[in-house]
Amino acid sequence: MAEDYWNHNVHYHPLVLRAVPEGCGAALDIGCGDGLLARRLARRSGAVVGVDVSAEMVRLARERNTDLGNVTFAEADLLRPDREPLGDGRFDFVSAVAVIHHVDFAAALAAVERLLAPGGRAVIVGLARNRTPLDWVLSGAGVPAAWWYRRRNGGKGHPDGLPMKDPAMSWGEIRRDARRLLPGCRFRRHLLWRYSLIWNKPRGG
Repeated sequence: MAEDYWNHNVHYHPLVLRAVPEGCGAALDIGCGDGLLARRLARRSGAVVGVDVSAEMVRLARERNTDLGNVTFAEADLLRPDREPLGDGRFDFVSAVAVIHHVDFAAALAAVERLLAPGGRAVIVGLARNRTPLDWVLSGAGVPAAWWYRRRNGGKGHPDGLPMKDPAMSWGEIRRDARRLLPGCRFRRHLLWRYSLIWNKPRGG
């Protein structure tokens, strides 16, 4: 069984879970890591697929979630649908937490759009790079909050072997490109150095 822990990404799991549409049949968690978010999505969805490019993370996710009957994990690359097809238009809900900055932003959003069923919803929680003085000021405001949350939640944890990468795109670039690529999406910058994008795919899309 998976164990709960806290870090800056896990902190925003409740935001993702609140966005799951009522009566969600199939959900996809991209970059599932050890499966903690997929496990939580399983309580709100009929079936969940967790995918990761790391074979080690997929192995760990399967090992930690053997008690779940409605969750499957697979090694897959959302940018290589020819090699590991997930099913275009299959999912009512798609989440991606701290994974989009590892790949090409435009290609990743195109893949999310392709995987979503018409009327489905995507939630992306990601990282961005500070570029302007205002960026640095806003990021500085997160330092005392992170310290407080870390103390309250018993430290910062993450699965061993989790791939790490610094973001290349700035907050402004992400906001601009997201609104161009996913018209109507809601962009929000959060205190603990994360942003969220929430997008509903048109039913005619």
